[in-house]
Amino acid sequence: MTNYTTAAERYFAAWNADGAEAIAKAVSDAFTEDATYTDPLADVARHEGIVAAISGAQAQFPGFEFVMTGSVDGNHHIARFSWDLVSKADGSAPAAGSDVITIAEDGRISSVSGFLDRLPGA
Repeated sequence: MTNYTTAAERYFAAWNADGAEAIAKAVSDAFTEDATYTDPLADVARHEGIVAAISGAQAQFPGFEFVMTGSVDGNHHIARFSWDLVSKADGSAPAAGSDVITIAEDGRISSVSGFLDRLPGA
């Protein structure tokens, strides 16, 4: 397993964590303290901002989980991967995207640039 895959797995663990304490712990494990997260719907920084973004997404899509599609591709200190937002109830996937992450020396994510490829109702 490469550090790219490990970083992506931690990323998904954070987005799929259950409950405020679990989200905060998973974000701390996955992201540096000064990490940034930017996508078309959010532009946040630090653990508090990332926790808020994840909590907001979970509130908007209860019963869904983020699932990586394909594999992680990386070079030097950056990696990219794609994902679907999948219903645990029926397997539908109303949203999808691709993210590019920067990985710090300690293996945690220092920045995320997210792109939405498919949105509900679009």
